[in-house]
Amino acid sequence: MPFERFVETGRIAKCAAGPLKGRLVAIVDVIDQNRVLVDGPLTGVPRQEYRLANLHLTKFRIRFPYTAPTRIVRKAWKEFDVKAKWRETAWSLKAQSIRKRTQLNDFDRFKLRYAKRQRNKLLTVAFNTLKKRTKSDGTTRVLKKDRREKFLKLKAEKGKGKK
Repeated sequence: MPFERFVETGRIAKCAAGPLKGRLVAIVDVIDQNRVLVDGPLTGVPRQEYRLANLHLTKFRIRFPYTAPTRIVRKAWKEFDVKAKWRETAWSLKAQSIRKRTQLNDFDRFKLRYAKRQRNKLLTVAFNTLKKRTKSDGTTRVLKKDRREKFLKLKAEKGKGKK
């Protein structure tokens, strides 16, 4: 699979360091191999130079002319609806869940730990019953409990037939 995320005019990127960390910006111009001019008109990022090492390129690219002013970048940003498309990505969802997790207080962490413990108990019980019912070659095993239930079922059916 060829590389698809290039540093180019219009590429949407996520800032990874400094006071802008986590904000989306659009690359407006490439200054040199280490720096680019970025603008985030709807994310509160003023036009400034930014290091490429501190940017994570996304799959989105909006179309506007080379070194366009902020008003044109804003217009292209709105037309492309970057914010809505970004919210749908797995990257964004993961970032939101991490943010939620960091904002938990002690009691919330306790509730989460307790819920996970309960879930794991249920999973263990289900796994062990499946393990008991399966032979090493993958076929199902008939347990004493199954035979007893089958016998009681047949006995109940015979009882119904006599009446």
